[in-house]
Amino acid sequence: MAERPKKDHPIRSPDIALPFCFFCMMNEPDPVLRTLKITEYFKEMPTRDDRESVLALSGLWSIAMTRPNNPEFPEIGIFECMAKLICRGISDREWLLRDQNVYIPYYAAHIIGSYVMNRAEFAEIAVESGVIPPLMELLKGKFSWVEQRVAVRALGHLASHEKTFESVAEIGGEVVALAMEISSIFVENVYRQFFRLKQRLKYQRNLLTRGLGGVEIENRKAEEWAIQTQCWSLYLLNCFARKERHLNLLCKRDFLKNLCQIWGGLMNPEAPAGIGLLKTLCKTEPGRKMVADLEQVLKSLCVLARSSDERQVMAIECLLSLIKDPETRHRVLETSVLSLVDLVELENGSELKKPKLGDTLTQALLQDYHKIKYGNQKLHSERAKRALEEIWELKVEKKRREKLMSEKEVKKRKLLVGILKKQGNHKFRNGEIEKASMKYTEALNISIPKMRKQRIVLYSNRAQCFLLLRNPESAISDTTRALCLSKQGSPHSRSLWRRSQAYDMMGLAKESLMDCLLFACCRIKLKHKIPCYAARMISKQANATSVFGSVKVRTFEETKSLLENRQWRNVTIEGC
Repeated sequence: MAERPKKDHPIRSPDIALPFCFFCMMNEPDPVLRTLKITEYFKEMPTRDDRESVLALSGLWSIAMTRPNNPEFPEIGIFECMAKLICRGISDREWLLRDQNVYIPYYAAHIIGSYVMNRAEFAEIAVESGVIPPLMELLKGKFSWVEQRVAVRALGHLASHEKTFESVAEIGGEVVALAMEISSIFVENVYRQFFRLKQRLKYQRNLLTRGLGGVEIENRKAEEWAIQTQCWSLYLLNCFARKERHLNLLCKRDFLKNLCQIWGGLMNPEAPAGIGLLKTLCKTEPGRKMVADLEQVLKSLCVLARSSDERQVMAIECLLSLIKDPETRHRVLETSVLSLVDLVELENGSELKKPKLGDTLTQALLQDYHKIKYGNQKLHSERAKRALEEIWELKVEKKRREKLMSEKEVKKRKLLVGILKKQGNHKFRNGEIEKASMKYTEALNISIPKMRKQRIVLYSNRAQCFLLLRNPESAISDTTRALCLSKQGSPHSRSLWRRSQAYDMMGLAKESLMDCLLFACCRIKLKHKIPCYAARMISKQANATSVFGSVKVRTFEETKSLLENRQWRNVTIEGC
C-alpha cells in the first residue's frame, strides 16, 4: 500500500515544552495549539515512563468508544502511538509489569479497533501506521485472553473494509488459523484461565468490571466477553469466506461441526454466530460440498430451521443453497426434507420479501418431484418419499381442489372438521389419547389450506397427544406447522410451550429455552402472568445452556477420568 502523504501543520513550534498532563491539553482553548500539543504527545508517549500514560489511555479509550468517527486523533498519529505502545509491552516485560502499565496493551488495541470500526479512511491510516504486526502478537496470545479479545475485534474491523482487507490477507493463513482456534476454544480458555480460579489477576478483574462489582459481576462479564470474542472471531473469518480466501482451512470437518454449537447466547441475539459463517460458506462451491457431506451439520441446520431462534431464516437459506445446487441436492434432500416439510407454509421472515419463504421451500423441494413420482429416480428413504408426497398433496393437490370447491362445500367441510375436533377433545378428556390423535388426524386430512385457524388448533392439540405418548419428534413437527400457520407477530403460544416441552424431552436445551422465552413474551404481551411451570423451564434450560456449562461438565469428566486412572495405577502397583 502506498504511503499516505503527511499533512504539514500550519504552525510548527519545536520549542513547545511537552505538557505533563494529557487532560490539560484536551482543555486547551486554542484548537491549533491543542492539536500541535496532542500530536507531540502521541510522538513522545511510547517512550515516556510515568504513571500518567494509563490515565491518558483510559481517557482516549473513552473518547474512541463515544466518538469513533471523529477524525481528530486518527489524523495526528494515534495509530502509530498505539502500535508502538503494544510493541513496547511485548519487548520490555520489566516496563510492562511496572506500576499500571499492564493495562496499556489492552487499551491500545481497543482504541485501534474503535477507530477503524466504521470509517475506511481511518483503517487505511491504521494499516500505514503499522498496527497489524503488534495486533497479530496479541492475537497469538502474547499476554492473555483479554488482549486476544481486543486484537481479534480490531483485525475483524480492518478486514471488513475493502481497502484494507488485502493488508490483512497478506498473512491470511495465519490470521484464519488463529481466528478458527479462538472461535473453537476461547470459551474454554476463559473458563480455565479466569472463571474457575480463586486468585484472579487483578488487572483482568478491573478491566471486566471497571473496578466496580464483586465476583458475580466478574463472572457475568467474563461470560459476555467470551461469547463476544467468539462472535468477533467468526466475523473476521466471514470476511475471508466472502472473498473465498483460505476455504481449504475454513472447510475443515471438525471446525464446521463445531460451528453449529456457537450460537451467540442470549447476550448476543442478533449476532450471526456460527450459522452466519455457514451461510457464507454455503454460497461457495467448496463450502457446499463439505457441508453436504457432514450429517451432523445438516441435522443441526434442520433443528435450527424449526426453532424460535433469530437465526432460523439463516439455517433455511443454508439448506436452500444446498438443495438448489445439483451437485449437493440429492445428498441433502433425504435428510432435510423430513424437517422442511413442516415449514412449507411459513410466512416471510423479517429479512425476506416476496415470494413467501414457504413457497420458496416448496419450489426447491419439488423441483424434480415428477422424476420421483413418474420417472426412474428413486429415494433411499421411504420417510423422505412420503414427506415429498405430503408436500405435493398440501401445496398442489389440495389447493387445486380448494379452487374448484363451492362455498357450500367449504362450509360443509368446516362443519365436519369442527365435529371431528370436538370428538377428539372428548376422547382426550377421557384419557383415550391415541384415539384423540386419530380424530385430529382425520380432521386435518379433510381440511383445506385456507382453514388456517382450525388447522392451527388441530396441529397443536395433536402435538399435545404426541407429548403424552412420549413422541417428541412428532410433537415438534405438529407444533412447528401450527406456528408456521400463525401470524409472525403473534405466534400461537400453546404451540410454543408444547414445542419447548418436546425439545426438552429430546435434550435440546437451547431450542427449548428459545421457545419458552417467546412463550413468556407472548404472555406478557397479553398482560397475563408467566406460569410457574414456564419459569421453572426457563431456569432449567438457562442453566443447561450457560456459557461455561458444557466446559464445566467436560472439566469434571476429565478430572474424574484422571482420578480413576490414578487409582487404577495405585492398585496395579500395590498388586505388583
